[in-house]
Amino acid sequence: MATEPRSLAQEIEAAAEEPDRRAPAELRRLFDELKAGLNDGSIRAAEKEGDRWVRFAMDEAVALIRLRTGGEPERVAAAETLGHLRSANAMEPLDQIAGDPQSPAPLATAARDAIKRIERWGLFTQGIEIAFQGLSLSSILLLMALGLAIVFGLMGVINMAHGELMALGAYATFLMQGWFTAHFPAYFDYYFLVALPFAFLVSATAGLILERGVIRFLYGRPLETLLLTWGVSLIIQQGLRLWFGAANVDVTSPGWLSGGIPVMVGVQLPYNRLFIIGLAAVCVAAMYLLLFRTDAGLRIRAVTQNRGMAACLGVRARWVDAGTFALGAGLAGLAGCAITQIGNVGPELGQNYIVDSFMVVVTGGVGKLLGSILAAIGIGGLNKIIEPGMGAVFGKVLILVLVILFIQRRPSGLFATKGRYAES
Repeated sequence: MATEPRSLAQEIEAAAEEPDRRAPAELRRLFDELKAGLNDGSIRAAEKEGDRWVRFAMDEAVALIRLRTGGEPERVAAAETLGHLRSANAMEPLDQIAGDPQSPAPLATAARDAIKRIERWGLFTQGIEIAFQGLSLSSILLLMALGLAIVFGLMGVINMAHGELMALGAYATFLMQGWFTAHFPAYFDYYFLVALPFAFLVSATAGLILERGVIRFLYGRPLETLLLTWGVSLIIQQGLRLWFGAANVDVTSPGWLSGGIPVMVGVQLPYNRLFIIGLAAVCVAAMYLLLFRTDAGLRIRAVTQNRGMAACLGVRARWVDAGTFALGAGLAGLAGCAITQIGNVGPELGQNYIVDSFMVVVTGGVGKLLGSILAAIGIGGLNKIIEPGMGAVFGKVLILVLVILFIQRRPSGLFATKGRYAES
């Protein structure tokens, strides 16, 4: 026997009970269809809802309907409610009421007060979002700068191909995605976990080949290494264009990195950016343990501070150079893998980050872990703060000017390198 169709009010009550229909967008659609008014069923559904965000969507929908269809006292109360809820969806109807000369004075006043409250909250949430985006950008710059700072401090090599090593990590992630799609489609959501070490190994191998192949013959000749690595960066870029094409490639986020955590009204922290921040924190902790808690780290610091004395004590400086260069390149590969979740992947990907990474290294102090962290946070945060007002290009110009002024006052960066090798 055919069942009798449910009314919209019954649908609202059912949506509060059925987990697969608890999405705020679905509830808002159902409420929006109740243009003729509300009834006890829909009100009870809103009152008994336990989930914070579904309850917010239902309260917002009820207030929006009352603002459109209620009597004057109900509309005034609805405007006040929407202001307390800080509902961005209410801005348009509230603006219409506030700007309508025929609106009753109490209703117009309530609408204007609600608009002010929502706008103030919007500025606050925008500040939180900018700070969070700046922190995620800082994490990318930090991953890039960690390896760059150690290589620059250890060998004095200005590696202009560091950005292309990052691009190799990004394209390695793209290849791993395609491999999982072709061979293990049922396990696609796990491809990114495999792509992280794969991107590290691809970039580290490329860095090791670059160091053993050409850079080791040019130590002590910084201008030649700069020109050489710049040429290598152009070769890698062109190779990526020939192999993958000039257009950007699409890297899809796995399911567990899609969406975000709603922390307050109007603010949702995306899982992919949270993961990038966590990845940077893990890499910083791993680098600290490597440099200050292992024999390998002791050898790296010894060569950095006084290469000649370290060699006299039996440290094989050339192999330390090769291993450190490969490690720095691998960190760039991790940065490339991470950037696939929040940015485009193209042959010129590395050029967008190499300048900022060098600014982090110079500002923080060559080879200084804490300095690199502070400089990355500062430069990444400034980028996101300045961009909305001045645009990306002028924002980078202003940051570059500020870095130059800072270096004029502190040529060694936030933390100067110590040791006889640094002073010679």
